[in-house]
Amino acid sequence: MRFWGSFMFKPSAAAAACILSLFAVGNAHADGWFSGDWYLKLGGAGFTAPKYQGDNKNEFGFSPIISLGRQGQGARFTSRNDSASISLLDNGPISMGLAGRLISPRDEGDSADLKGMTRIKRGGELGGFAEAYPTDWVRVRGEVRQGIRSHSGVVGDVAVDAFTDIAPGIQISAGPRATWVSSKYNERYYGVSAAQAAAGAPSPYSPGGGLHSAGIGAAITWKVTENAEVGSFAEYRRLTGDAADSSLVRERGSKNQFIIGVQASYKFNFSLP
Repeated sequence: MRFWGSFMFKPSAAAAACILSLFAVGNAHADGWFSGDWYLKLGGAGFTAPKYQGDNKNEFGFSPIISLGRQGQGARFTSRNDSASISLLDNGPISMGLAGRLISPRDEGDSADLKGMTRIKRGGELGGFAEAYPTDWVRVRGEVRQGIRSHSGVVGDVAVDAFTDIAPGIQISAGPRATWVSSKYNERYYGVSAAQAAAGAPSPYSPGGGLHSAGIGAAITWKVTENAEVGSFAEYRRLTGDAADSSLVRERGSKNQFIIGVQASYKFNFSLP
């Protein structure tokens, strides 16, 4: 599982992503899946983060870490924001493939700020990714995903991460992130009709698409043993465009979104015939 971005911070969403990772087998090649040497990584992350996109308050949460994949050299770098993915083309510094994540529901029970807002159903996003290493210490990754059931919009993420080992087994990384969304995405998450406003939602608002948010993230990971890892992470994002101008954010929330947390995991190795 990659503990992912897009401001999905509820523990239920994190659990959903774990399920997705078990099917996606992150960064595994599409052929010869079952036989050979595998690993199962188990752990957890504790963090403080907004409960919904645009919330002006942080709450503590916990998410399990479950990752299933092939043993081997593995990717040079992975981020907690990466969607679960399957590599279909891996040509040294460039790789491409399928990417997906599950989306947790959102309703009035999550926060009083959401009274009258559109209920977000549990669903997912499916699409593709491409990543490249212009140098040995920089990774550029982009994803484009189509919403399913939760929303019918399109989401695009771009992240650039610089990473280096500051000591044996200790890696630090940091870099910018940005997310673009279509008007259908913003309409589902931020749109407010006159009837909804009359029922207690914020002022009527009809958003378009465009740049949704931009920010920066950083992480440090310590490989305690060959199989055990601990780390910490922090990220700041600022909502922009029609998301930032929405009545939900202006009247009840904040453009500034922070997350900070710690995590630990252990990898179990096994083989399949």
